[in-house]
Amino acid sequence: MKPLVSIIMGSTSDLPVMEKACKWLEENEIPFELNALSAHRTPDAVEAFAKGAAERGIKVIIAAAGMAAALPGVIAASTSLPVIGVPIKGMLDGLDAMFSIIQMPPGIPVATVGVNAAQNAAILAAEIIALSDEQVREKVNAHKASLGEKIEKANKELAEIKGYKFLVHSF
Repeated sequence: MKPLVSIIMGSTSDLPVMEKACKWLEENEIPFELNALSAHRTPDAVEAFAKGAAERGIKVIIAAAGMAAALPGVIAASTSLPVIGVPIKGMLDGLDAMFSIIQMPPGIPVATVGVNAAQNAAILAAEIIALSDEQVREKVNAHKASLGEKIEKANKELAEIKGYKFLVHSF
């Protein structure tokens, strides 16, 4: 299958964080690709990637960025595809990367998730694709339903804790 999502990392040191996005997309059978490209060390390759992504069938790009955090913005400058930035925790607990990604100039938007929140980036990418793909929409809806089931299970477990007198309300 042709990938719908492209996950780009500045280096393979970002892989432990970005594996969460890969895992979520894989579990939900949403085809993706994974590459390392550096805004600073391989700028020509980043630009070529970004300019050719839509033509290759990519619908959404997830770009991980730590330290200088330029990668998502550089990609967004060269494509009309949605770009989701994942700030990677490093210096200043990742706040420097987050601020770099969210402070884009007018006309070059980059969606941003929380620091190291690669799974949320994958879910957001799927939600974007779901706007025009019913199968992906069903997968996103099933995932969100499973989140509610986890909370319902937690409330049942709370209600069974012995030694405490409290009521768990059902909604």
